[in-house]
Amino acid sequence: MSEVRFGPGGVPDWLEPMIRFCSRCGGQLAFGPVADEERDRLACPNCGFVSYVNPRLVVTTLPITDLGEVMLIRRGIQPGQGLWAQPGGFLEIDETVRDAAIRETLEETGLRVEPGAIVGLYSRVQAAVVVVAFEARIVGGATEATREALETRPFAPDAIPWSEIAFETSVSALRDWVARVRPDLPLPDLSTFRRPFGG
Repeated sequence: MSEVRFGPGGVPDWLEPMIRFCSRCGGQLAFGPVADEERDRLACPNCGFVSYVNPRLVVTTLPITDLGEVMLIRRGIQPGQGLWAQPGGFLEIDETVRDAAIRETLEETGLRVEPGAIVGLYSRVQAAVVVVAFEARIVGGATEATREALETRPFAPDAIPWSEIAFETSVSALRDWVARVRPDLPLPDLSTFRRPFGG
């Protein structure tokens, strides 16, 4: 897949076809200077509505077993199909971040979790997302294959399959978790984990 392109202050090329028209009057949006704005924006020349393009929030967990292993899923769907990641998904409009973390983990793994400390917040600009990763205690349930997760299995901090992790944000979250729980372990160089957008 080609490199994701942005205009100045802009909109990813894959997102642009979804936001071509004004949600207020239906006119075609134009990208450029807007009065009283510090950067170019998408705006409607007909009614003046400014369409702000903001990232979406992805809520994830690092479910931890009683043995101190992290449960990862082998993704069953794109992006990252066949690779490993932590369970997670988009925050819904009617739920809290904590509730979304519990729901997404249950949906993808069959495990019930109790989110604890936030491991970190991570941006993936080309995907227009901000990812929050919670460390989570497993409190029930049983692993099961789902449409989104071909399998769920535990990995000790020293056995994480770094080269098979689906997303740069997942690598960052796992790296930060390992640094906290096993500071004696060598950590992978983040600059070597560049994943193509959509993969």
